[in-house]
Amino acid sequence: FVAVLACHWGLVEKVKRQQGTCKWRSDSLYEPLLPPGEIIGGKKAQPHSRPYMACLNIRREDKSVRCGGFLVSENFVLTAAHCNGDKITVSLGAHNVKQWEQSQQKISVRRRIPHPKYNRQTHNNDIMLLQLEHKAELNEQVKLILLPPTHQRVKPGTVCSVAGWGRTSALSKVLPDVLREVDLKVLDDEACLNYPGGTYRNYNTGTMMCVGDPKEHKAAFKGDSGGPLVCGKTAQGIVSWGPVNGSPPRVYARVSTFIPWIEATMRKLQP
Repeated sequence: FVAVLACHWGLVEKVKRQQGTCKWRSDSLYEPLLPPGEIIGGKKAQPHSRPYMACLNIRREDKSVRCGGFLVSENFVLTAAHCNGDKITVSLGAHNVKQWEQSQQKISVRRRIPHPKYNRQTHNNDIMLLQLEHKAELNEQVKLILLPPTHQRVKPGTVCSVAGWGRTSALSKVLPDVLREVDLKVLDDEACLNYPGGTYRNYNTGTMMCVGDPKEHKAAFKGDSGGPLVCGKTAQGIVSWGPVNGSPPRVYARVSTFIPWIEATMRKLQP
């Protein structure tokens, strides 16, 4: 399971949603659209060991794409801004997304709120709040995840984790049934800023995190977009972008930078 981040301009999958599940069939295309994600170099997660995880089914005209997300309040999910679409349905409490589970809660999104300064070209401010049509029912399989204090920075060398329902290799067209996870090392900003070839020329130290040892074939990729980078018990990053081939390091949105915006937006929209 390749832990590799989703790149906006990379390999895209044309997908067909199957009713009642967070499930897609894919045919490879090359288009500047959101690809489904993948986790590369990881393993199956214990069922419901990450009860904050959300599987997003995103409709864009005649296509369906998949993203990850995470529950931050009873009626708000946090994800990446590039996971926006015409209609989004959130599945909570899921482990196997290709079959119905009693633990699953499927909730339509009432309102999509991408960051007002999100830039599709540079991927800066790649964060979005989703207000759910109704509150999720919190239980053992559906729980909230903690957010970090404002501007908290994760120490380079810290090992964190990311999870998703994306493909397990850059070449595979088959999406896995169950949630997979991988441990990844947080790098210092210079690892991306000084990377050869200008791959990360749009890297912003204030709003982004550089994650994943280039020596290891582990990353989050297509379909894992929008999922959380979890350090300890806190969501410190959001799967955002990286090289088309899925190789590390990958770039994550730095959640702590956006805490004031997250809190103000949720407060404004709370009934």
